[in-house]
Amino acid sequence: MTANVAVLGAGTMGHGIALLTAREGHPTHLFDVADAPLEAGVGNIEDALQEGVDRGKTTASEKKQALDRLTPTTDLAAAVADADVVIEAVPEDLDLKCDTFQRVEENAPADALLATNTSSLSVDAIAEPLAEPARVLGMHFFNPPYIMDLVEVVHAPATGDERVDEAVTFAEDLGKDPIVVRDVPGFASSRLGVALGLEAIRMVQDDVAEPEAIDAAMTQGYNHPMGPLELTDMIGLDTRLEIARYLHEELGDRFEPPELLEAMVEDGKLGKKSGEGFYEYA
Repeated sequence: MTANVAVLGAGTMGHGIALLTAREGHPTHLFDVADAPLEAGVGNIEDALQEGVDRGKTTASEKKQALDRLTPTTDLAAAVADADVVIEAVPEDLDLKCDTFQRVEENAPADALLATNTSSLSVDAIAEPLAEPARVLGMHFFNPPYIMDLVEVVHAPATGDERVDEAVTFAEDLGKDPIVVRDVPGFASSRLGVALGLEAIRMVQDDVAEPEAIDAAMTQGYNHPMGPLELTDMIGLDTRLEIARYLHEELGDRFEPPELLEAMVEDGKLGKKSGEGFYEYA
């Protein structure tokens, strides 16, 4: 079934989700607060679609159709006005997410499904300020959303069961493999992924081995598609640090951020997006 989709935030996850929904046949509004990040997000979508054409994964006609379904805008009210599904992908800041959803509730149809792409924050806390928190759940996509199969559907205490069913069906319509988890700190994926990533960073800090060797231990020894340090670079060291701080506060000392991670973020070594993290990038 075709749904009108609004994706809020044109950053790494937002533009990837918008690419996915537009490619899979859904008219998609992509919102950001300013022209520059919005234009960058649309440019990234165009580049990713063209890469698919170059690799023979899609056709030029399919690329054009996907772009024709995409409407970029800096007007949040216009983005959500006719939405059946709203997916929030703004930065991992609770106050910002709460404010965003309050604005969405004021402008979106009363029956629209409201989903947050948060990777660790409490969905219950995000929904709490709303008049109808039962509409809100988590839909945690993985990077890049148009390639990775998993979607984590997060069932908060106030979320209506029928909303969870809607989200699962929508994820399946996108060709994804949804799992349903309870609204606990870090859910399932972030809790496991951050634990592995932080331990890998501690191993670099303790001079156990070079990053390449630590990543190879997981890619070659455990058949992971990407090592934990390369993945940290792709996610962003600043993002990983914020999640670690939150999980440390909620779950205790096993998630305490390593000193090396704190120092690298302070030095501006944020991973792929800054050109340097545990690896260097062109």
